[in-house]
Amino acid sequence: MYVCSCFGITEQQVREHADTGACTPRQIASACKAGTDCGGCVRRIQSLLGRGDCPRRELIDSGAPEPLVAEAGAAAPAALSEAA
Repeated sequence: MYVCSCFGITEQQVREHADTGACTPRQIASACKAGTDCGGCVRRIQSLLGRGDCPRRELIDSGAPEPLVAEAGAAAPAALSEAA
């Protein structure tokens, strides 16, 4: 069954990405673009991911920032100040 009709992503594909480490809808979107167009599938992706074991999710739930997001956020202000 299709989860994301915008990009033709199936439940099986979402599960495969989850099995390889994508624990959040954002990580699924990075892996296959599902949820990045109309957004109508994000809740379905969340339900497919559930609240199962995921070491990265446990860090996120405890309030630790996602490493890639923190690095990108730190680099952006420096780039903006250089451009100005």
